[in-house]
Parts: sequence; C-alpha cells; structure tokens
Amino acid sequence: MTTCNELTAIVLAGGKSSRMGQDKALISIQGMPLLERVCGVAKGCANHVYVVTPWPERYQDLLLSGCQFIREVPLPSASLQTHGPLVGFAQGLAQVQTEWVLLLACDLPKLEVEVLQEWATRLDRVGDNAIAALAHHPKGWEPLCGFYRRRCLPQLLDFINQGGRSFQEWLRQYPVEVLPLPELEMLFNCNTPEDLDLS
Repeated sequence: MTTCNELTAIVLAGGKSSRMGQDKALISIQGMPLLERVCGVAKGCANHVYVVTPWPERYQDLLLSGCQFIREVPLPSASLQTHGPLVGFAQGLAQVQTEWVLLLACDLPKLEVEVLQEWATRLDRVGDNAIAALAHHPKGWEPLCGFYRRRCLPQLLDFINQGGRSFQEWLRQYPVEVLPLPELEMLFNCNTPEDLDLS
C-alpha cells in the first residue's frame, strides 16, 4: 500500500487570478489562506510537499512549515503569464524522487484529506501503462487534483516542447486510471468573487 513516505505532493500557486481580482492563494477561507489550507491537506498525504510558484517571496510568511518552494521560471518562448499549470507541474515534477506525485491546485477549498488518502491506497493497483490516476467528470479529467507517475515527465516535456499547454489534450494521449469521486463538490475551485460565497 502506498504510504506518505512514498508520495510527494506538488501544489501549484502560479495563476494570475484575473477573474478573482486578487491572488487566490492568499484569500482567507474560514480564517486560513487557501494556499496554507491546501498545503495542510497535502501534508496529510505526503512527506514531501513542493509549492511551485513564480513568487515564493509572496508566500513565505504563510505557515507552510515542511513545504519547499520551487520557483517557476518562464519558458524561453513564452511570457510568464501565458504558460499555464502544465509547465509549472513539469518544473515541479523534475524535482520528485518518489514513483507517485499528488498534484493539487491552490484554489480547492473543499479538499478532503480522507478522500485523497483513500485514493493513495489504490495506487498499487493502477495498471503499469497508466501515467496517472484521476477523477473524471462530464468536462473531462480533473488534472489538478490527482496522482501522476514520475516517469511521465519525458512525455510531458515532449508535449510542452511541441507547444502543448492543455492538460486535457496531453492526458487524452495516454492511459489514465479513473478514481472514484464520492462528491463532485470536493473539486470545487474558487475562480471569481462569487465563488467565495459558495466556499
């Protein structure tokens, strides 16, 4: 059974938050900044937690003990604003030593550590050819709340180097195991001020 020792978590905090109008990672939900909250959940699942962000200094005053920052750097061919979460994930994945990595967006206020821990117990049974184990919903895969094999990095870099930036497009090319999702609400993410009223 996969344990915390055999898992790394990557939390992505590199979005522009343009629809929100302020940095989503710093928005307080029930008295705790979202990034702090998500990192706390990540630490309940993995011994190593990386926060991938272009702005580590922006978040260093948060209570993120046990988390390491990885500074997201722009690709030579792109401005920092345009390259998206796939590139941030690739830069974090290059630092990972464990077979599996838990990837989380920083704007998931309804994450449940028990669900993620239960998903982790299923990783040993994931087929060898699958690059990831993710929840699926009507719009496609949920790429920013699930597990990836470290060995998918070469395929990911190939896709990025060919100009690919879409998680959905990349995932369509490979086998992915479906994880059971008890409640769709767990994947709710905050994108607009109106969303905050629902969280």
